[in-house]
Amino acid sequence: MKIITINLPEKYLAAIQILNDLGIYPSRSEAIRIALRDFLNEELKMDQELEQETFKELVNRNPERVNIL
Repeated sequence: MKIITINLPEKYLAAIQILNDLGIYPSRSEAIRIALRDFLNEELKMDQELEQETFKELVNRNPERVNIL
């Protein structure tokens, strides 16, 4: 895993902290990873297409923007 820095509105961070405090997620990082995974699944269908040629072609067209393969 790589570490990144993001800026969040305070209300988002507070909501994530509440979920963490309630024990729904073990950490804020895990909550954000799950939210991002769900976003990518919905928007890009990444999990289903990761091994397909279509996704690989998209990555190859923009190698400077996506470095995951």
